[in-house]
Amino acid sequence: MTSPRARTPGAADLPIRDDLRGRDPYGAPQIDVPVRLNTNENPHPPSPRLVRALADAVERAAGSLNRYPDRDAVELRKDLADYLGHGVTADQVWAANGSNEIIQQILQVFGGPGRTALGFEPSYSMHPTIARVSGTEWINADRDADFGIDPQGAIGAIHRHRPDVIFLTSPNNPTGTALPLAVVQEILAVAPGMVVVDEAYAEFRRQGTPSALSLLPGNPRLIVTRTMSKAFAMAGTRLGYLAADPAVLEALLLVRLPYHLSTVTQVVARTAIAHREELLAAVGAIREERDALVGWLRGEGFAVADSDANFVLFGRFGDRGRVWRGLLDKGVLVREVGPPEWLRVTVGLPEEMAVFRTALAEVMGAEVMGETACERDETA
Repeated sequence: MTSPRARTPGAADLPIRDDLRGRDPYGAPQIDVPVRLNTNENPHPPSPRLVRALADAVERAAGSLNRYPDRDAVELRKDLADYLGHGVTADQVWAANGSNEIIQQILQVFGGPGRTALGFEPSYSMHPTIARVSGTEWINADRDADFGIDPQGAIGAIHRHRPDVIFLTSPNNPTGTALPLAVVQEILAVAPGMVVVDEAYAEFRRQGTPSALSLLPGNPRLIVTRTMSKAFAMAGTRLGYLAADPAVLEALLLVRLPYHLSTVTQVVARTAIAHREELLAAVGAIREERDALVGWLRGEGFAVADSDANFVLFGRFGDRGRVWRGLLDKGVLVREVGPPEWLRVTVGLPEEMAVFRTALAEVMGAEVMGETACERDETA
Protein backbone atom coordinates (compact mmCIF):
# COMPACT_ATOMS: atom_id res chain seq x y z
CA MET A 1 0.00 0.00 0.00
CA THR A 2 1.47 3.33 -1.02
CA SER A 3 1.42 6.22 1.38
CA PRO A 4 -0.32 9.45 0.30
CA ARG A 5 1.97 11.98 -1.29
CA ALA A 6 2.99 14.67 1.17
CA ARG A 7 1.61 18.12 0.39
CA THR A 8 4.22 20.64 -0.67
CA PRO A 9 4.30 23.42 1.93
CA GLY A 10 3.45 26.93 0.78
CA ALA A 11 3.94 30.43 2.13
CA ALA A 12 0.76 30.08 4.20
CA ASP A 13 2.46 27.33 6.20
CA LEU A 14 5.30 29.63 7.23
CA PRO A 15 5.22 32.05 10.18
CA ILE A 16 4.83 35.15 8.00
CA ARG A 17 3.44 38.41 9.35
CA ASP A 18 -0.31 38.37 9.87
CA ASP A 19 -0.79 41.53 7.81
CA LEU A 20 0.87 39.84 4.81
CA ARG A 21 -1.03 36.57 5.04
CA GLY A 22 -3.45 36.04 2.16
CA ARG A 23 -2.13 38.91 0.07
CA ASP A 24 -1.15 38.55 -3.58
CA PRO A 25 2.23 39.79 -4.88
CA TYR A 26 2.30 42.75 -7.24
CA GLY A 27 3.00 42.10 -10.89
CA ALA A 28 1.67 42.83 -14.36
CA PRO A 29 1.20 39.76 -16.58
CA GLN A 30 4.37 38.86 -18.49
CA ILE A 31 3.04 37.12 -21.58
CA ASP A 32 5.01 36.60 -24.78
CA VAL A 33 2.78 38.15 -27.45
CA PRO A 34 3.57 40.13 -30.62
CA VAL A 35 2.32 43.47 -29.23
CA ARG A 36 2.94 44.20 -25.54
CA LEU A 37 1.24 47.40 -24.42
CA ASN A 38 0.66 46.75 -20.73
CA THR A 39 3.60 48.05 -18.65
CA ASN A 40 4.15 51.60 -19.95
CA GLU A 41 7.61 50.86 -21.31
CA ASN A 42 9.19 53.15 -23.87
CA PRO A 43 8.90 51.21 -27.16
CA HIS A 44 12.09 52.69 -28.62
CA PRO A 45 15.16 50.55 -27.79
CA PRO A 46 18.64 52.06 -27.40
CA SER A 47 20.30 52.85 -30.71
CA PRO A 48 23.37 50.87 -31.82
CA ARG A 49 25.46 53.95 -30.95
CA LEU A 50 24.12 54.02 -27.39
CA VAL A 51 24.43 50.24 -27.04
CA ARG A 52 28.12 50.58 -27.91
CA ALA A 53 28.55 53.43 -25.42
CA LEU A 54 26.85 51.39 -22.70
CA ALA A 55 29.01 48.36 -23.45
CA ASP A 56 32.19 50.46 -23.35
CA ALA A 57 31.17 52.03 -20.01
CA VAL A 58 30.45 48.65 -18.44
CA GLU A 59 33.70 47.23 -19.81
CA ARG A 60 35.66 50.06 -18.21
CA ALA A 61 33.90 49.48 -14.89
CA ALA A 62 34.31 45.70 -15.01
CA GLY A 63 37.95 45.88 -13.93
CA SER A 64 36.94 47.32 -10.55
CA LEU A 65 33.99 45.06 -9.74
CA ASN A 66 36.03 43.43 -6.99
CA ARG A 67 35.51 46.68 -5.08
CA TYR A 68 32.31 48.06 -3.62
CA PRO A 69 30.57 50.80 -5.63
CA ASP A 70 30.45 54.45 -4.63
CA ARG A 71 28.11 54.13 -1.67
CA ASP A 72 26.57 57.57 -2.16
CA ALA A 73 26.55 57.59 -6.00
CA VAL A 74 27.95 61.12 -5.92
CA GLU A 75 28.73 61.54 -9.63
CA LEU A 76 25.41 60.03 -10.66
CA ARG A 77 23.56 62.43 -8.38
CA LYS A 78 25.45 65.36 -9.91
CA ASP A 79 24.36 64.24 -13.37
CA LEU A 80 20.75 63.81 -12.27
CA ALA A 81 20.70 67.26 -10.66
CA ASP A 82 22.06 68.78 -13.86
CA TYR A 83 19.34 67.04 -15.85
CA LEU A 84 16.52 68.16 -13.55
CA GLY A 85 17.45 71.86 -13.56
CA HIS A 86 15.16 74.07 -11.44
CA GLY A 87 18.21 74.99 -9.38
CA VAL A 88 18.40 71.46 -7.94
CA THR A 89 21.83 70.48 -6.62
CA ALA A 90 23.45 67.10 -6.02
CA ASP A 91 22.86 67.28 -2.27
CA GLN A 92 19.12 67.41 -3.04
CA VAL A 93 19.08 64.28 -5.20
CA TRP A 94 18.98 60.65 -4.10
CA ALA A 95 18.93 57.53 -6.29
CA ALA A 96 17.94 53.90 -5.77
CA ASN A 97 16.96 50.74 -7.62
CA GLY A 98 13.85 52.04 -9.31
CA SER A 99 11.38 54.55 -7.93
CA ASN A 100 9.76 51.70 -5.99
CA GLU A 101 12.85 51.47 -3.76
CA ILE A 102 12.73 55.25 -3.41
CA ILE A 103 9.11 54.98 -2.22
CA GLN A 104 10.05 52.15 0.12
CA GLN A 105 12.84 54.18 1.70
CA ILE A 106 10.51 57.17 2.14
CA LEU A 107 7.94 55.01 3.94
CA GLN A 108 10.61 53.31 6.06
CA VAL A 109 11.67 56.72 7.34
CA PHE A 110 8.44 58.70 7.50
CA GLY A 111 5.88 55.89 7.73
CA GLY A 112 5.93 52.57 9.56
CA PRO A 113 3.90 51.01 12.40
CA GLY A 114 1.51 53.46 14.02
CA ARG A 115 1.77 55.89 11.08
CA THR A 116 -0.43 56.49 8.04
CA ALA A 117 -0.06 57.29 4.35
CA LEU A 118 -2.82 58.85 2.27
CA GLY A 119 -3.33 58.70 -1.49
CA PHE A 120 -6.01 59.49 -4.05
CA GLU A 121 -7.17 56.39 -5.91
CA PRO A 122 -7.29 55.19 -8.57
CA SER A 123 -3.56 55.75 -8.61
CA TYR A 124 -0.27 53.85 -8.67
CA SER A 125 -0.99 50.55 -6.92
CA MET A 126 2.52 50.26 -5.49
CA HIS A 127 1.93 53.18 -3.14
CA PRO A 128 -0.54 51.25 -0.93
CA THR A 129 1.36 48.00 -1.49
CA ILE A 130 4.67 49.39 -0.24
CA ALA A 131 2.87 51.24 2.54
CA ARG A 132 1.42 47.99 3.86
CA VAL A 133 4.72 46.12 3.48
CA SER A 134 6.41 48.82 5.56
CA GLY A 135 3.74 48.52 8.25
CA THR A 136 2.15 51.84 7.33
CA GLU A 137 -1.63 52.11 7.39
CA TRP A 138 -3.01 53.12 3.98
CA ILE A 139 -5.88 55.60 3.66
CA ASN A 140 -7.65 56.22 0.35
CA ALA A 141 -9.20 59.56 -0.54
CA ASP A 142 -11.08 59.08 -3.81
CA ARG A 143 -10.52 61.11 -6.96
CA ASP A 144 -13.26 62.97 -8.80
CA ALA A 145 -15.29 61.47 -11.63
CA ASP A 146 -12.80 63.01 -14.10
CA PHE A 147 -9.89 61.53 -12.08
CA GLY A 148 -8.76 64.89 -10.74
CA ILE A 149 -8.33 65.89 -7.09
CA ASP A 150 -10.72 68.39 -5.54
CA PRO A 151 -8.61 70.62 -3.27
CA GLN A 152 -11.33 71.13 -0.68
CA GLY A 153 -12.09 67.43 -0.53
CA ALA A 154 -8.40 66.69 -0.19
CA ILE A 155 -7.96 69.25 2.58
CA GLY A 156 -10.94 67.76 4.41
CA ALA A 157 -9.42 64.27 4.21
CA ILE A 158 -6.07 65.57 5.48
CA HIS A 159 -7.71 67.31 8.44
CA ARG A 160 -9.65 64.13 9.30
CA HIS A 161 -6.80 61.64 9.04
CA ARG A 162 -3.65 63.71 9.75
CA PRO A 163 -1.50 61.45 7.54
CA ASP A 164 2.25 61.22 8.02
CA VAL A 165 2.82 60.83 4.25
CA ILE A 166 0.67 62.06 1.35
CA PHE A 167 1.12 60.69 -2.17
CA LEU A 168 0.22 62.80 -5.21
CA THR A 169 0.83 61.20 -8.61
CA SER A 170 1.23 63.55 -11.58
CA PRO A 171 0.79 62.46 -14.29
CA ASN A 172 -1.36 59.90 -12.52
CA ASN A 173 -1.13 56.18 -13.19
CA PRO A 174 -3.36 54.58 -14.50
CA THR A 175 -5.39 57.61 -15.62
CA GLY A 176 -2.67 59.84 -17.10
CA THR A 177 -4.13 62.89 -15.34
CA ALA A 178 -1.74 65.76 -14.56
CA LEU A 179 -2.21 67.69 -11.33
CA PRO A 180 -2.27 71.52 -11.31
CA LEU A 181 0.49 73.00 -9.15
CA ALA A 182 -2.14 75.02 -7.29
CA VAL A 183 -3.58 71.77 -5.91
CA VAL A 184 -0.14 70.63 -4.75
CA GLN A 185 0.41 74.00 -3.07
CA GLU A 186 -2.92 73.85 -1.23
CA ILE A 187 -2.14 70.36 0.03
CA LEU A 188 1.38 71.37 1.07
CA ALA A 189 -0.08 74.23 3.10
CA VAL A 190 -2.10 71.89 5.34
CA ALA A 191 -0.08 68.64 5.28
CA PRO A 192 1.15 67.64 8.76
CA GLY A 193 3.89 65.40 7.35
CA MET A 194 5.66 64.68 4.07
CA VAL A 195 4.14 65.24 0.62
CA VAL A 196 5.44 63.00 -2.16
CA VAL A 197 4.73 63.99 -5.77
CA ASP A 198 5.36 60.97 -7.99
CA GLU A 199 6.43 62.29 -11.41
CA ALA A 200 7.44 59.01 -13.05
CA TYR A 201 5.85 60.13 -16.34
CA ALA A 202 6.80 63.80 -16.13
CA GLU A 203 8.65 63.93 -19.46
CA PHE A 204 5.50 62.95 -21.38
CA ARG A 205 3.40 65.88 -20.13
CA ARG A 206 1.89 68.21 -22.67
CA GLN A 207 3.79 71.42 -23.28
CA GLY A 208 3.35 74.01 -20.54
CA THR A 209 2.45 71.54 -17.77
CA PRO A 210 4.69 72.50 -14.82
CA SER A 211 6.65 70.23 -12.50
CA ALA A 212 6.45 70.16 -8.71
CA LEU A 213 10.23 70.64 -8.78
CA SER A 214 9.52 74.36 -8.98
CA LEU A 215 7.94 74.15 -5.50
CA LEU A 216 10.99 72.70 -3.73
CA PRO A 217 12.40 76.06 -2.48
CA GLY A 218 10.79 76.84 0.85
CA ASN A 219 9.04 73.46 1.15
CA PRO A 220 11.36 71.15 3.13
CA ARG A 221 8.66 68.47 3.45
CA LEU A 222 8.13 68.12 -0.30
CA ILE A 223 9.65 65.16 -2.19
CA VAL A 224 9.49 64.78 -5.99
CA THR A 225 10.21 61.29 -7.32
CA ARG A 226 11.29 60.42 -10.87
CA THR A 227 12.49 57.38 -12.82
CA MET A 228 14.68 56.51 -15.79
CA SER A 229 12.43 53.56 -16.69
CA LYS A 230 9.99 55.48 -18.90
CA ALA A 231 11.16 58.45 -20.96
CA PHE A 232 14.80 57.32 -20.79
CA ALA A 233 13.85 53.83 -22.06
CA MET A 234 15.93 52.28 -19.27
CA ALA A 235 13.37 50.06 -17.53
CA GLY A 236 15.93 47.26 -17.37
CA THR A 237 18.44 49.48 -15.57
CA ARG A 238 16.21 49.97 -12.50
CA LEU A 239 17.11 53.53 -11.59
CA GLY A 240 14.73 55.78 -9.70
CA TYR A 241 15.54 59.04 -7.94
CA LEU A 242 14.11 61.93 -5.96
CA ALA A 243 14.68 65.60 -5.39
CA ALA A 244 14.07 67.13 -1.97
CA ASP A 245 15.58 69.28 0.77
CA PRO A 246 19.05 68.02 1.83
CA ALA A 247 17.57 67.18 5.26
CA VAL A 248 15.40 64.53 3.59
CA LEU A 249 18.50 62.83 2.23
CA GLU A 250 20.04 62.83 5.70
CA ALA A 251 16.95 61.00 6.93
CA LEU A 252 16.99 58.46 4.09
CA LEU A 253 20.57 57.47 4.93
CA LEU A 254 19.17 55.92 8.11
CA VAL A 255 17.41 53.18 6.14
CA ARG A 256 19.31 52.77 2.88
CA LEU A 257 21.18 49.50 2.58
CA PRO A 258 24.96 49.88 2.22
CA TYR A 259 26.15 49.93 -1.40
CA HIS A 260 22.57 49.60 -2.64
CA LEU A 261 23.36 50.87 -6.16
CA SER A 262 25.77 48.63 -8.05
CA THR A 263 28.71 49.98 -10.01
CA VAL A 264 27.12 48.70 -13.22
CA THR A 265 23.81 50.42 -12.48
CA GLN A 266 25.57 53.71 -11.82
CA VAL A 267 27.67 53.68 -15.00
CA VAL A 268 24.74 52.63 -17.18
CA ALA A 269 22.56 55.38 -15.73
CA ARG A 270 25.29 58.01 -16.17
CA THR A 271 25.85 56.93 -19.77
CA ALA A 272 22.13 57.19 -20.49
CA ILE A 273 22.01 60.69 -19.01
CA ALA A 274 24.99 61.69 -21.16
CA HIS A 275 22.98 60.56 -24.21
CA ARG A 276 19.71 62.10 -23.05
CA GLU A 277 19.15 64.15 -26.19
CA GLU A 278 19.00 60.96 -28.23
CA LEU A 279 16.85 59.10 -25.72
CA LEU A 280 14.40 61.92 -25.08
CA ALA A 281 14.00 62.61 -28.80
CA ALA A 282 11.46 59.77 -28.86
CA VAL A 283 9.27 61.50 -26.27
CA GLY A 284 7.80 63.89 -28.84
CA ALA A 285 6.89 61.02 -31.15
CA ILE A 286 5.23 59.16 -28.26
CA ARG A 287 3.21 62.26 -27.35
CA GLU A 288 1.98 62.60 -30.93
CA GLU A 289 1.06 58.93 -31.06
CA ARG A 290 -0.75 59.26 -27.72
CA ASP A 291 -2.79 62.25 -28.83
CA ALA A 292 -3.68 60.51 -32.09
CA LEU A 293 -4.78 57.44 -30.13
CA VAL A 294 -6.96 59.55 -27.82
CA GLY A 295 -8.62 61.15 -30.85
CA TRP A 296 -9.23 57.79 -32.52
CA LEU A 297 -10.67 56.18 -29.38
CA ARG A 298 -13.05 59.08 -28.81
CA GLY A 299 -14.03 58.98 -32.47
CA GLU A 300 -14.93 55.32 -32.00
CA GLY A 301 -17.20 56.21 -29.09
CA PHE A 302 -14.98 55.23 -26.15
CA ALA A 303 -14.67 57.25 -22.98
CA VAL A 304 -11.04 58.38 -22.62
CA ALA A 305 -9.25 60.04 -19.72
CA ASP A 306 -7.11 63.05 -20.64
CA SER A 307 -3.53 61.79 -20.62
CA ASP A 308 -0.21 63.52 -19.97
CA ALA A 309 1.60 60.17 -19.84
CA ASN A 310 2.69 57.50 -22.33
CA PHE A 311 -0.51 55.50 -21.87
CA VAL A 312 -4.25 55.98 -22.22
CA LEU A 313 -7.11 54.82 -19.98
CA PHE A 314 -10.23 54.03 -22.00
CA GLY A 315 -13.64 52.41 -21.52
CA ARG A 316 -16.32 51.87 -20.50
CA PHE A 317 -16.91 48.15 -20.68
CA GLY A 318 -19.62 46.04 -19.15
CA ASP A 319 -17.10 43.20 -18.94
CA ARG A 320 -13.59 44.52 -19.45
CA GLY A 321 -12.16 41.06 -18.85
CA ARG A 322 -13.80 39.80 -22.05
CA VAL A 323 -12.34 42.69 -24.03
CA TRP A 324 -8.90 42.13 -22.47
CA ARG A 325 -9.01 38.43 -23.37
CA GLY A 326 -10.27 39.23 -26.86
CA LEU A 327 -7.31 41.52 -27.47
CA LEU A 328 -4.93 38.92 -26.05
CA ASP A 329 -6.32 36.31 -28.42
CA LYS A 330 -5.31 38.65 -31.25
CA GLY A 331 -1.78 39.02 -29.90
CA VAL A 332 -2.23 42.36 -28.13
CA LEU A 333 -1.58 42.65 -24.39
CA VAL A 334 -3.02 45.67 -22.55
CA ARG A 335 -3.52 46.18 -18.80
CA GLU A 336 -6.62 45.34 -16.82
CA VAL A 337 -6.09 47.92 -14.11
CA GLY A 338 -7.82 50.86 -12.46
CA PRO A 339 -11.60 51.36 -12.27
CA PRO A 340 -13.58 48.19 -13.12
CA GLU A 341 -14.99 49.45 -16.45
CA TRP A 342 -11.69 50.66 -17.92
CA LEU A 343 -8.56 49.31 -19.63
CA ARG A 344 -5.13 50.93 -19.99
CA VAL A 345 -3.04 50.76 -23.15
CA THR A 346 0.60 51.83 -23.39
CA VAL A 347 1.55 53.95 -26.39
CA GLY A 348 3.77 51.80 -28.59
CA LEU A 349 5.34 52.15 -32.01
CA PRO A 350 3.06 53.31 -34.85
CA GLU A 351 2.85 49.81 -36.30
CA GLU A 352 1.94 48.41 -32.87
CA MET A 353 -0.81 50.97 -32.42
CA ALA A 354 -2.19 50.08 -35.86
CA VAL A 355 -2.42 46.45 -34.77
CA PHE A 356 -4.09 47.53 -31.52
CA ARG A 357 -6.70 49.64 -33.31
CA THR A 358 -7.56 46.83 -35.70
CA ALA A 359 -7.74 44.27 -32.90
CA LEU A 360 -9.91 46.50 -30.71
CA ALA A 361 -12.32 47.23 -33.57
CA GLU A 362 -12.62 43.50 -34.28
CA VAL A 363 -13.13 42.62 -30.61
CA MET A 364 -15.78 45.29 -30.15
CA GLY A 365 -17.48 44.19 -33.36
CA ALA A 366 -17.62 40.65 -32.02
CA GLU A 367 -18.96 41.98 -28.71
CA VAL A 368 -21.76 43.83 -30.51
CA MET A 369 -22.58 40.76 -32.60
CA GLY A 370 -22.70 38.66 -29.46
CA GLU A 371 -25.02 41.10 -27.72
CA THR A 372 -27.31 41.22 -30.77
CA ALA A 373 -27.47 37.43 -30.83
CA CYS A 374 -28.37 37.37 -27.13
CA GLU A 375 -31.13 39.92 -27.73
CA ARG A 376 -32.56 37.78 -30.55
CA ASP A 377 -32.50 34.73 -28.29
CA GLU A 378 -34.31 36.61 -25.54
CA THR A 379 -37.09 37.81 -27.89
CA ALA A 380 -37.52 34.48 -29.71
